[in-house]
Amino acid sequence: MATRTAAQKHVEPSGTLNRLPHLSAPLLRFNLRDEFRKLREEDSWQRETGRSSKTLAKYPDFRIVLVLMKVNTQMKEHHADGRISIHSIEGKLRVHLPDQQVELPAGELLVIDCGIKHDVEALEESAFLLTVSWPGGTKEERHKTR
Repeated sequence: MATRTAAQKHVEPSGTLNRLPHLSAPLLRFNLRDEFRKLREEDSWQRETGRSSKTLAKYPDFRIVLVLMKVNTQMKEHHADGRISIHSIEGKLRVHLPDQQVELPAGELLVIDCGIKHDVEALEESAFLLTVSWPGGTKEERHKTR
């Protein structure tokens, strides 16, 4: 459950995404066990993709996404414009990188630099926190400098 300051009154921080303001409150707090349970009840968990996710925090320069994956499912090759971390909470993952594969059991953390292509495979039913952090505000602002 997310906790917001000021008795559910939301103060819009400068430059935040206002489509879902509750994801960018000044203070957010979650019980991950409760969030796992809710995700397992979602339709997306029952579909063939074998994966369900929920964005917990969404700021212009920072995101946290909780992801559940069923055994033998994959997130196909992709990359992020910013640095990412994958914090394995339950199960066991395999991250495929251009020059290596990294197995990530529960309790381990992997950090990947900007733009590195990777895919994620669940070797067991798994839960992880994906954090993305990048400089420069909006996607458009970040791509202007390239």
